[in-house]
Amino acid sequence: MKLSEFWTCMDHEFGANYSRVLARDLVLSEFGDRTAAQALEAGADVRAVWLAICEMQDVPPQRRFGPDISPR
Repeated sequence: MKLSEFWTCMDHEFGANYSRVLARDLVLSEFGDRTAAQALEAGADVRAVWLAICEMQDVPPQRRFGPDISPR
């Protein structure tokens, strides 16, 4: 997953404004108690950050693939 795809998924799932709040404020224990923004800045795997946010926000599995991609 590219960073641009991450933001597309974030904006689609949470809205353009709230996605930025989540990335800035939601602490992800999987990444050493960093926020998503901090984890991405530190070089964390983009897909892993997206999936961690999905898990914390209870995004249903069928919506974790992005707006135009269906699960296999």
